[in-house]
Amino acid sequence: RHPAYILYLEVDPALVDVNVHPTKHEVRFRDGRTVHDFLFSTLHRALAEVRPRDQLEQQANVRELQEASEPQMQQQAPMQFQSAASHYSFGRPAHGKIQEQLTGYQQIHQSVNTLDSEMAPVRGGEMPGADDESVIPPLGFAVAQLHGIYILAQNAAGLVVVDMHAAHERTTYEQLKQAFDLQGVVAQPLLVPVSIAVSEREAGCAEEYVDMFAQLGFVVERAGPETLLVRQVPGLLRNADSEQLVRDVLSDMLAQGSSDRIRAHINEILSSMACHGSVRANRKLTIPEMDGLLRQMEATERSGQCNHGRPTWTQMTMAELDKLFLRGR
Repeated sequence: RHPAYILYLEVDPALVDVNVHPTKHEVRFRDGRTVHDFLFSTLHRALAEVRPRDQLEQQANVRELQEASEPQMQQQAPMQFQSAASHYSFGRPAHGKIQEQLTGYQQIHQSVNTLDSEMAPVRGGEMPGADDESVIPPLGFAVAQLHGIYILAQNAAGLVVVDMHAAHERTTYEQLKQAFDLQGVVAQPLLVPVSIAVSEREAGCAEEYVDMFAQLGFVVERAGPETLLVRQVPGLLRNADSEQLVRDVLSDMLAQGSSDRIRAHINEILSSMACHGSVRANRKLTIPEMDGLLRQMEATERSGQCNHGRPTWTQMTMAELDKLFLRGR
């Protein structure tokens, strides 16, 4: 929640003002906005590339460090009060430790790039042996659905629980964003056009922004002063409620008020569309459908959180499950 870190930046000395503090306790970038934008874009891109495999590897590394440190902590316990003063001193970290952390980050970045090539397909729809970790994807394989809300999956580490709506919402949102940025969202014609009764203001909005609707994957025509005909909807959202989808997009567009503001907030509109086009609670999914969602999550950036920032999945290791039932004691 409150990360602490040190950034080492190499810049031209002329870009740093060293005279902002009388005793040189602080220095200042002459163009702080450029540095801020660089850091923001770099961190934004790095976080977006995180996949479930990376999160599982980090969790495993943390557990190994905790297990390795437990005996050492027990041995040093009597001296904790004596060394309190040194515990709160702030010194420069050892170079070796910094290099070790940088190496770890590089390995995480490499694992992101090789994710697709490392995932071996499973033939025949059978679950491989628990000991054969080479063919088990990061989020494993679905085994059941709980109360129509959660997907239960088995991976190499233990049990994975996925909020299916939150996960599908994120994967759909990222697909919509990518499609919109490339050439516009692909539309799918409806067999029977959907007639919607709207206000005159809403009908006018649909008529004014017909091109924007087309980029979002809709073909919406004004059929009267207070009537719209929906002829095509985004292919990714073909199973959604077409009428409600159009009403929500109209509401978002009216809230922005101008074409410039609509384009500036297009991701919010796409997020709203993705929410309505995602699987809902109590919808029964087959095992192949659940596995398909797990594979989508592994290939989708930011899949660890839904569009609203909630987690989409969690992991319980075999060791954690054993503790619940006091196994091995």
